[in-house]
Amino acid sequence: MEVLFMYARIFLAAAAFLSLRGYAATVPPQNQKVAVLELFTSEGCSSCPQADVLLQQVHGRTTQDGQLVIGISEHVTYWNSLGWKDPYSAETFTARQEKYAARLADGQPYTPQAVLNGRVQLLGSDSRALQDALHREVAKKSVEVTISSANVQPQTIDLKFAVQGLVQGSEKAKPVEIVAVITDDTDRSSVLRGENSGRSLTHVSVARLMTTVATVRNDGEQSVRLALPSSLHLAHGAQHLVLLAQVPHQEEILGATSVALDVK
Repeated sequence: MEVLFMYARIFLAAAAFLSLRGYAATVPPQNQKVAVLELFTSEGCSSCPQADVLLQQVHGRTTQDGQLVIGISEHVTYWNSLGWKDPYSAETFTARQEKYAARLADGQPYTPQAVLNGRVQLLGSDSRALQDALHREVAKKSVEVTISSANVQPQTIDLKFAVQGLVQGSEKAKPVEIVAVITDDTDRSSVLRGENSGRSLTHVSVARLMTTVATVRNDGEQSVRLALPSSLHLAHGAQHLVLLAQVPHQEEILGATSVALDVK
């Protein structure tokens, strides 16, 4: 009963600053601001399910300030030796969190940690802190990222995308890296050992592949081919492709978009 009450409280807190309008494909309408919420989590961490629930509540929703929230669940590896090996964990996400932690959290990664737009870190289950951070992010500079096509082949995705807004007035454009992320829409696990032993856990927008595919210095459209590892299995209606426009070294995310992958 206490757990159910806790989750209900998280839902109500999230609903307080989100509209009821959701986008199944998390595709932002033209010129809509996008907020990227990365959650560093682990199935071995007993504090993480609360953060997983909060991510479920905000992902694909629009805030009262008009931002579409794109959530990404990134499972880290450093809990794997403590009783339960997280099947969705990868060193890629551990390394990404360490880079953020060096700049945002005094070098100390932890779970559940959330990072908003590569600029702000907070406890991943703290809905009030997330609400405040989202409100502050509205005024920050952003760019528009769009995907015009994503042709899925057995071992590749041929991708056409565009970035607009890098050049604003007389300001010189700064290059951004385009980071491609393939996410599972929903994953479920029955945890057999560790701090969450006996629990059934549900995750949304679970990162399975994350790689930089381009560096963009000017507005316009580009075409790239994304190689898919043989270990990654795509299924119709089960994954999304997320593109992040991220400033190299500073790690700020200036824009993002997401589309459902059409797997034949």
